[in-house]
Amino acid sequence: MLLRCHLKRALPQKVSCRFCAVMGKLQSKLKHSTYKYSRPDGFRDERIQTKAFQEYSPAHVDTVSVVAALNSDLCVSGGKDKTVVAYNWRTGNVVKRLKGHEREITKIACIHKSGQFFSASRDKTVMMWDLQGSSQPRQQFSGHTMVVTGLAVSPDTSQLCTGSRDNTLLLWDVGTGQCAERASVSRNLVTHLCWVPREPYILQTSEDKTIRLWDSRGLQVTHIFPAKQHIQTYCEVSEDGHKCISCSSGFGGEGCEATLWDLRQTRNRICEYEGHFQTVASCVFLPRALALMPVIATSSHDCKVKIWNQDSGVVKNPPANTGDTGSSPGPGRSHMPQSN
Repeated sequence: MLLRCHLKRALPQKVSCRFCAVMGKLQSKLKHSTYKYSRPDGFRDERIQTKAFQEYSPAHVDTVSVVAALNSDLCVSGGKDKTVVAYNWRTGNVVKRLKGHEREITKIACIHKSGQFFSASRDKTVMMWDLQGSSQPRQQFSGHTMVVTGLAVSPDTSQLCTGSRDNTLLLWDVGTGQCAERASVSRNLVTHLCWVPREPYILQTSEDKTIRLWDSRGLQVTHIFPAKQHIQTYCEVSEDGHKCISCSSGFGGEGCEATLWDLRQTRNRICEYEGHFQTVASCVFLPRALALMPVIATSSHDCKVKIWNQDSGVVKNPPANTGDTGSSPGPGRSHMPQSN
């Protein structure tokens, strides 16, 4: 994966940082280096990188745009090289390289416990692939007029929902490749989609700063969460389907938060996680097996990944024995709304 971040501020010193991480054979690129990042609140974060990490030889020849887990051993990635790659992250080996799209891959959605997955692209199409099949797409879904920016598979894998910057959501029959439903909302530039486990509902974030809950039975909006102040970039639903999390764009600490919502009866905001200083690009619920309490993770254009206690909103510091690079996770704060 190749992640680049250039941070420039109107401060006494110019700051530029770049992170580079790719997949393949073991290689060391993190040498002894130090850089500083001055934030708008006057706090200066000094990061010292002293330990080498394992890197794998590149799976792509250009920037990696998206990565999704297929199973416990394999992940699927897509990038600007128009290629979809199935990759064994344990061994560092490319399992399969798939070509079919004409432009950059934007989203990947996997059918877990199978070898099947979907890829969306700037070429306005979605393709279905089978790891055990040929190198040709098993199914192609064409119907959007702009880049496809949302992709979600139903729990029973019979339906696929796609969203686009053309303001539309399309619901597809996976077996036939036919479009079953179409819905359009003015200014609803889709940024992400996810299907609620064991339910007919689809969660969607948008550039119009809203989060919508759709009923796939007729593809109708059933709920609109209170609008945020910034573009909502990503969303995810907890495994039990009781909560969801969304994250915001922003800069200089304005916006840049993740928000936990109740998906059940009240559908109220539960907690906000504030501490990033640029757009939060993604947010996930981490498996309970990884911690004694429920935790979430957020990644941001400020070059940081933060792990949060879901209930308290406190940033969890990485353990000292994990081989941490010495990068401080930075301060975090939560906002717990008062009960009515």
